[in-house]
Amino acid sequence: MGRGVGLDVESTIDMSNQADTAAENPAIAPADAAISAASNDAIAAGPSVAVTVAPAEAPVANGAIEDAKPQPLRIDKDLTAPELFLNRELTWLGFNGRVLQEAGDERNPLLERLKFLAITASNLDEFFMKRIGGLKQQVVAGMHELTVDGRTPQQQIAECYAVVREMERRQRELMPQILGQLETFGIRLRRYDNLSADERKTIREYYYKNIFPLVTPQAMDPAHPFPFVSNLSLNLLVTARYQNDSDPLMARVKVPLGFGIPRFLRIGNQNDFIKLEDVIANNLDLLFPSMLIDSYELFRVTRNANTERDEDEADDLLALIESELRDRRFAPIVRLETIAGMNATHRGMLAAELGLDERSDVFEVDGMLSLRDLMELASIDAPALHDPPHHPVDHPRLTVGRSIFHVIRDAGSVLLLHPYEFFSTSVERFLREAAEDPKVRAIKMTLYRTSSDSKIISLLCEAARNGKQVAVVVELKARFDEAANIYFAERLESYGIHVTYGVMGLKTHSKVILVIRQDYNGLRRYAHIGTGNYHPGTARLYADYGLLTCDNTIGEDLTEFFNYLTTGYMPDRPYRKILPAPVLLKRALLTRIDREIKLHSPASPGLIQFKMNALEDVDVTRALYRASQAGVKVDLIVRDTCRLRPGLPGLSDNVRVVSIVGRFLEHGRIYYFRNGGNEEYFIGSADCMKRNLESRVEVVAPVEDAQLRKELRAVIDIQLRPNRCQWEMQPDGAYLRTAASDAAIGAQQALIEFAATRQIEETKTKKRRSKGFARRTIRQNGGD
Repeated sequence: MGRGVGLDVESTIDMSNQADTAAENPAIAPADAAISAASNDAIAAGPSVAVTVAPAEAPVANGAIEDAKPQPLRIDKDLTAPELFLNRELTWLGFNGRVLQEAGDERNPLLERLKFLAITASNLDEFFMKRIGGLKQQVVAGMHELTVDGRTPQQQIAECYAVVREMERRQRELMPQILGQLETFGIRLRRYDNLSADERKTIREYYYKNIFPLVTPQAMDPAHPFPFVSNLSLNLLVTARYQNDSDPLMARVKVPLGFGIPRFLRIGNQNDFIKLEDVIANNLDLLFPSMLIDSYELFRVTRNANTERDEDEADDLLALIESELRDRRFAPIVRLETIAGMNATHRGMLAAELGLDERSDVFEVDGMLSLRDLMELASIDAPALHDPPHHPVDHPRLTVGRSIFHVIRDAGSVLLLHPYEFFSTSVERFLREAAEDPKVRAIKMTLYRTSSDSKIISLLCEAARNGKQVAVVVELKARFDEAANIYFAERLESYGIHVTYGVMGLKTHSKVILVIRQDYNGLRRYAHIGTGNYHPGTARLYADYGLLTCDNTIGEDLTEFFNYLTTGYMPDRPYRKILPAPVLLKRALLTRIDREIKLHSPASPGLIQFKMNALEDVDVTRALYRASQAGVKVDLIVRDTCRLRPGLPGLSDNVRVVSIVGRFLEHGRIYYFRNGGNEEYFIGSADCMKRNLESRVEVVAPVEDAQLRKELRAVIDIQLRPNRCQWEMQPDGAYLRTAASDAAIGAQQALIEFAATRQIEETKTKKRRSKGFARRTIRQNGGD
């Protein structure tokens, strides 16, 4: 199995590069040593700030701050000084830079390095669609409000562009290096002019038969206005003319990728490939017979993905989302990428026609456009060039051949660790047995994302066929999965399933299944609460946690929770254990941070440990700063966006921030409070982002079983120990790898071994118990 870092299928990207689809994700400012994440040299060069910090607008080059005069750090009482906070967009770009480092790390297998390279390009596409698109909307709307880190929307765009251009430069350095090394293993990306005559004939015949009918040239002249250019499409701008005619004609030719058409065509039976656009460009005589081809130049556009409308004005939410999808297809363009050396007149014409500023919004690429398509080559079946295969294990407590409900009832709760343990034999099994068990009366579920090949939808339909009461809350506004979720919702409704779309104005981002079963002593509630989506594909690539439980109080809380989701009514619901957002979670986190401050003493030191994808919420950031000032130790495992700056004297001396980047995408959320020795552990769907805490419906639940707490403790400790996957944030926002971390086994490999060891030990324990039971039985029966 290959690596899966960077693509949050909370933000799924169609790697086939179809024209109108893409994905989601959430970056370090010049003063935050933003570009330092974009290259090894830059990371090493990032300055470390002690009592002073660099000016917020210091110019940068290669990740180092230039001509930046240190300024005293202002720690005001209310913690409002902009230099105390890192920028959301730039710290996310820093995360993408750490992923790019994996592409340059020669310890990684070659095809894994190529995959990391593809992922960083895909992430940048999404960044432009969502984040730059949103910032451009703010600029157009005349918004000048500063972010908490002191930046206007236009300043953020300019600084992001500087980081992106440096990151793309590094990508262009790495690609030929990796491809050159792959040639020694017989994997070659060839140029058309290097093909033999026979190879050209064969590839032309294949193209003419299988692809040419899908290619449509579009002229640009007074009779043919500038054509519509779809999102993320790859295009040729062709200049041609008739024989004996000096007036050139221009046409756009879209490269028809997707729907089974690959970017890289195989030559012969070996691992030799050629780019589809090279084949089209060198066979333009088929499109323009008897014409002279003066030039062909590649370009690509990225459109804004922010097309949401006001729900309050909608009579039909389903129709609203469908119209948003249509809007997105025609949304404004935010980026134009052109091949290096494009004719200046042609470049200016494209920028003008697409409504872009040629000086800032046009990105010239010296090499291949759309590096995300390298994922096709990275998936070549060459085991020696991939990571060793990873085979998840079955959870040792989920005994095969016994009802999963009996197992959960006996255990009380079971903690799941994905992808180290199978999704199919845990979560899917839970839902499958619920659909088949005659004692199950009802199933309620939230569905944010799943896949077209998932068994989840079929199992829900089967449950309805079997007479169960099934209610599903489908989130139609899950970014880039709207069309799929509309289809799933309609299919579920066709089976008589009660489908609702959540609460008006809020995205339902929680991951919850509630099963009501007629047990021997009455109705009992069984639940799954997870940190990841019900998506079998991402369950193999994303590191997530899940809790299977029959805790009665949690079950009662979830009953109230689903009643809220299906009605939208917001009375004071008596939640006793779960912490739902937006009604309770943020207040609960802030209250617990404050409690940790009050309980802290030399005899009983406070400890807060959060693992999450992002720390963006300003209130939580300030609360953690105050905890550090009070002497509480704060450990943060943050995948990407992080506003907090660790190690600032008098402010965050007691804070440590690490980021884990490795084979799997870190996606799970854990919240831990020492609480004076009465420890609390929580897992759930919410990050510490304003949107999650205030405008999404989330569920975070306590983990109370002693054994499960030990397992979560092991996860936290493994990731906090120096290891190869670990990057540690410096006071200026730069991330460093230490010699100690490089020398140690990666945290994710350690968790693979942890899951395997746990299974072996549990199996041994079961065998000992079985032998002990057999001996007791023999003695009771008078045997030897």
